[in-house]
Amino acid sequence: MNNICIIPARMGSSRFPGKPLFKINGKELVKHVYDNCIKSTIFQKVVIATPDKEIIDFCNHINADSILTSNEHKRASDRCHEAILNLEKQRSFYNICTMVQGDEPMVKHNVIDKITYSLIKDKNILCANGYGQIREEELTNKNCIKVLKDKNSNAIYMSRSPIPWEPIVNKNVGKQICVIPFQTHFLKTYSNLEPTPLEINESIDMLRVIENGKDVKMVSVDGYFHPVDILGDVKVVENLIQNNSN
Repeated sequence: MNNICIIPARMGSSRFPGKPLFKINGKELVKHVYDNCIKSTIFQKVVIATPDKEIIDFCNHINADSILTSNEHKRASDRCHEAILNLEKQRSFYNICTMVQGDEPMVKHNVIDKITYSLIKDKNILCANGYGQIREEELTNKNCIKVLKDKNSNAIYMSRSPIPWEPIVNKNVGKQICVIPFQTHFLKTYSNLEPTPLEINESIDMLRVIENGKDVKMVSVDGYFHPVDILGDVKVVENLIQNNSN
């Protein structure tokens, strides 16, 4: 079985322009993510997918594989799909494609492996998503994607708003960790579907899956993870990384 890890990254983030190359504790954000991913033993390839020559040049500088993609994608999953198609043109084929968002510097390789293994162990799972601890102050933070899951650990809904009405008392509510493995054949299906109303409204990739009646298996992971969505997250993440390394 061949598996690939793809890190989508772009300089044109509306909330934090240029963040992939912004330094976190002296190291570029996207390199934190890349360094975590290459420690995994389950991927035959780790590649950064980006529409930006600046990031391509940085990848060349650190000897990281990269693929130049279109600047038209609204969803990171669609960027990964384009990267897969480009690789297949080169006769490189993969069973599982794990997307690790380029703004998740705290997610270590063991967490990425645990989430990906859910698809390796059960080929009937089309896609999965990391699911972690949420703090009370994050419930009203629109940058934090809240997840409500059912008794079978499949996502019921994801939102940037608090869900349900009093989510802090519901043990089935947590936050999305942006590690998303797809069976590659399903990633192709996903990307060929039309964007859905809730996906567009919430700007959340996985709602396209849910709105089309497919399951997103939520895989719970231990620990607390904080992505870099805005400039204000930098100091928070720097302190968390520093404390975790002590």
